[in-house]
Amino acid sequence: MNLADCYKLLGLNTGASREEVKTSYRRLVRKYHPDVNRDDRQAKDKFIAIQEAYEFLMENVKETPVISESTAHQQQNQQKVSTPPKTKVTKSHKVKTIEIQPPLSPEEQKLKWQSYNQLQVLLRDQRYPRAIALVEGLAQRLPEDLEVRQWQAITYQRTGRHFVDRKQLEKARVYLKKALKIDPHNRSLWLEVERDFRRIEQIY
Repeated sequence: MNLADCYKLLGLNTGASREEVKTSYRRLVRKYHPDVNRDDRQAKDKFIAIQEAYEFLMENVKETPVISESTAHQQQNQQKVSTPPKTKVTKSHKVKTIEIQPPLSPEEQKLKWQSYNQLQVLLRDQRYPRAIALVEGLAQRLPEDLEVRQWQAITYQRTGRHFVDRKQLEKARVYLKKALKIDPHNRSLWLEVERDFRRIEQIY
């Protein structure tokens, strides 16, 4: 996927500002969200493509600073008065922006992985209420941890699938939607949830 394709997916001209990208993205996700288009597979695919295009543009399009005339005049005067230091010109490299989470203390690391092992056992034994209570408590303790967020979304998805198996479809929908809300950019999770929603449609 290149920049031109991403702008096109969001209905923008190439070179649109970050603010225009954000505005168009918010409008389109509301239009194509799966909750609004439950029976429309094309809308779901469009929603995923829009998400990917938005993320790509946010990573690769720099914000253009707005400089007033007075600020520009001050900058010009500064450049005239001050002698710029000697700088070494190096080849620029494109750096991909990633979400950085704060490091965990040893105690938090221990708690995290003990909870993970316990969560695996609870999911294996289909003890979903206990699994949800465990992972939600861990998410409150470590709100910035990306892995914990993924575990929480997977727990909701597995709980939703359990309710689909039991034909408790309203409860299933609640947990499947929770899963997508917690980890909306996880494509693998989207595919699993989509499969679960198709089963719900077949049961109806």
